[in-house]
Amino acid sequence: MRWRQFFTPVSSVDAAAGKQLIDAAASDGITILDVRQPSEYKAGHLPGARLIPLPELSDRLDELDSASPILVY
Repeated sequence: MRWRQFFTPVSSVDAAAGKQLIDAAASDGITILDVRQPSEYKAGHLPGARLIPLPELSDRLDELDSASPILVY
């Protein structure tokens, strides 16, 4: 596990600020990461969101581009 990522500062935003980030970013400029369970994702998710359930996240970090912004919900 890449434990150092847990010491990287992050910003929290509310839903309105998250929408502004998504609207302002180019389609490939931001990763929208859904960390809920597959059944929740299937019931509804943000357009373009990528599913990596939270219990799997530490094993799948290499699938994410750490050089670009990631909006997690």
